[in-house]
Amino acid sequence: METPEQTGGTAAAMPTGRYLAGRKALVTGAASGIGRACAVALARAGAHVHVVDRAAEAAKEAAEEVGGTAHVVDLSDPAAVDALPDDADIVVNNAGIQHVAPIHDFPVERFALIQRVMVEAPFRIVRRSLPHMYGGGWGRIVNISSVHGLRASPFKAAYVAAKHALEGFSKVAALEGAPHGVTSNCINPGYVRTPLVEHQVASQAAAHGIPAEDVVTKIMLDRTAVKRLIEPEEVAEAALYLCGPHTGYVTGVSLPLDGGWTAH
Repeated sequence: METPEQTGGTAAAMPTGRYLAGRKALVTGAASGIGRACAVALARAGAHVHVVDRAAEAAKEAAEEVGGTAHVVDLSDPAAVDALPDDADIVVNNAGIQHVAPIHDFPVERFALIQRVMVEAPFRIVRRSLPHMYGGGWGRIVNISSVHGLRASPFKAAYVAAKHALEGFSKVAALEGAPHGVTSNCINPGYVRTPLVEHQVASQAAAHGIPAEDVVTKIMLDRTAVKRLIEPEEVAEAALYLCGPHTGYVTGVSLPLDGGWTAH
């Protein structure tokens, strides 16, 4: 019997329960923030989650919480990335790092590091995972991009460049994966309440020449219509949706969760 996804029809209701039972998911940066929320959401739906992070204790705690497997990996190390499991049905490329500085002062080594972690590592992980996905006729690639994958802000040359690169890579994976039942999409949140965002308040204040207490309202929320930070769980629910049973036709897209930022 054909499913609504196969016929192009609509489902009677959103999927519930453990509809990802038997699937394996690999989530990078999964020890905290968005990654941890994604690991929790995917595990709740039945997936076995490979929790990938460089923070050893936090990764082990997250893996224990979701009944998954911890992998303590520095994603800037290509050999370590290539040693990760290659049999994931779902890949969530989430790990990221930030550095705030004007281009003429931006450390070259830091720029290169951000590209290795946020562009090369996702490429390596997807490259190794696709044969398994193709063999099973099903796969979901979810790239946690950013509103900065669609727009630019000053003082974030490396991060903006990396997210734009991830957007392009995601679309290529969508085109190549389509004949094999594999989708690839980006999620583009605005500022999320995570350690990555909290840690850049001081550097943002210095770069813009304003008090630290003004950074959230005057910089982070300046271009959003919804005047609050988005929560990691909200991003995770979008990722879970893209892995659900009625999203086989959703591929190659960039899904803004930006409080209206890109509506301007």
